[in-house]
Amino acid sequence: MDFDEFTRTGLRPLLQFTRALTGDRGLAEDVVQEVLIRLHARGDRLSDIDHLGAYARRMAVNEYLSWGRKWFRQRPTPVLPEPPPQSDHADRHAEHDWLRTELAGLPRRQRAVLVLRYYAGLTDAEIADELGCSAGTVRSHASRALATLRIEITRLQELPT
Repeated sequence: MDFDEFTRTGLRPLLQFTRALTGDRGLAEDVVQEVLIRLHARGDRLSDIDHLGAYARRMAVNEYLSWGRKWFRQRPTPVLPEPPPQSDHADRHAEHDWLRTELAGLPRRQRAVLVLRYYAGLTDAEIADELGCSAGTVRSHASRALATLRIEITRLQELPT
């Protein structure tokens, strides 16, 4: 008997057996699904099994017995948490445009320091080496640039909407 023939003739009895075994329709369907996945993976070797129905029942029993060990970490909850609100793509593009505009308004060295630090992920020493200045100068440029951006954000938040 091949897999397709088994699913046509043996699936319903297997599901009824598993439902009686588990006492829960959903769990029975999950167990049978796992059994079918494992049977399908055996492929051509299924023809070597004399009593495929009995073999599948045995697999269902073993799967049911191991189900608690396999899924003990997952606890279903009656209420799903609310997904975080998705921001509108237009809002994200507007924020990116605003950031580009604000970065363009910074002096070149300050802008370079912020881009190297936050976009390229370089350390102060690496930025200093890249720009040919000291690490203290890099920190000073970063501090001034971030202060300028904070002032602009605060000013925008205070505007009436």
